[in-house]
Amino acid sequence: MAPPSPRPVRRPAEGRPGHRPEPALVAVAHGSRHPGALPAVTALLELVRSLRPGLRVVPAHIELDEPLLADALAALPAGDAVLVPLLFGRGHHVKHDLPRAAAGAAHLSVRTAAPLGPHPLLADALAGRLAETGWTGAGRPDGGVVLAAAGSRDPESAQDASRTAELLSARLGGVPVVPAYASAAAPTVPEAVAALRAAGRGRTALASCFTAPGLFAARCARAVPGLPAARPLGAHPSLARLVLHRYDEARARRDAPADRPARRGGRRLARAS
Repeated sequence: MAPPSPRPVRRPAEGRPGHRPEPALVAVAHGSRHPGALPAVTALLELVRSLRPGLRVVPAHIELDEPLLADALAALPAGDAVLVPLLFGRGHHVKHDLPRAAAGAAHLSVRTAAPLGPHPLLADALAGRLAETGWTGAGRPDGGVVLAAAGSRDPESAQDASRTAELLSARLGGVPVVPAYASAAAPTVPEAVAALRAAGRGRTALASCFTAPGLFAARCARAVPGLPAARPLGAHPSLARLVLHRYDEARARRDAPADRPARRGGRRLARAS
């Protein structure tokens, strides 16, 4: 009896002629001197890798932590990359710093994903961290939440925070959620708490719209001692899924030009997402 014919061996996709490797996901955190910031971002990215095995996930920071974004991009081989900001609104970093870094990486074709907020997955992560505090105001007539965010002078950033507050409110059964800011915008966290309490919302908690511990997250929590305060989002499963969702959205823009288009007349143009 003749031995069975061997099955054809499939070549891995990476080795097929003409195959374009999957773009690297460059996750861009703000950066912080807080000792817990880098471990929180690292844990989040480990979770992202576990959800998408084989995807190249590269950490980067705008300032204060290493690797800085420019260095992370310079270390990548020529090819495609998607910058995913671990930020929650359309502020200066998303509109200016990330496209500027993309424009400086001449060996890469770079797209910039949307910030993480607003999105229902972000609301899920915020609700999950609130639940960890033991807060019991969800769906109650005396419940209220202050959504603590970094703050920005860009009005679109405030719009994004307001929309995130609406999504979180719906996720919590209609409890009022008031966005408040650590800097550059109003109201402050104490002002938002006071407004909720004046409206009869004495069972108030603080939701932390920050990826990792840092100056602003700590400032917001310290401003309202005794209030149930959620920790930064870190390696929450819904946040990891959202990072990949933003990456996939950016990859799907196949017909749109990359954020670092080809040179025109000797100048390189950059476009923000």
